[in-house]
Amino acid sequence: MEKTLASRLGGAARLARTRLNLTQADVAERIGIASEVYGRLERGHMLPSIQTFRRLCVVLSISADEALGLKPSGEVKWAAEPPSEYGESGELRRLLRRAKQLDRSAIRLLSVLAAQFRPKGNG
Repeated sequence: MEKTLASRLGGAARLARTRLNLTQADVAERIGIASEVYGRLERGHMLPSIQTFRRLCVVLSISADEALGLKPSGEVKWAAEPPSEYGESGELRRLLRRAKQLDRSAIRLLSVLAAQFRPKGNG
């Protein structure tokens, strides 16, 4: 039974994540777990702790009932729209994740480089 529940939860998470146009790394970062762990969760190989489950539902904008397969996804009206603070593109999210890992001098260099890509006439 636990395997069925893990598979059901993983499938619901995958569906909600793709509906929000998020990567596994995006979701893992937002709920505070490693990408590899989130991947195992989504494949149905593990169940999250209660705290992680709650954060997962919030980040993916799904109800606990939907995540557990107790309610069809079509009945949760607010789940189709991504939260406004997560509206950036996947490329920008990946760039921000990589930038957070850089040291101070690399960030300065990245800033100088990015300034060269500004549209002409904007300052």
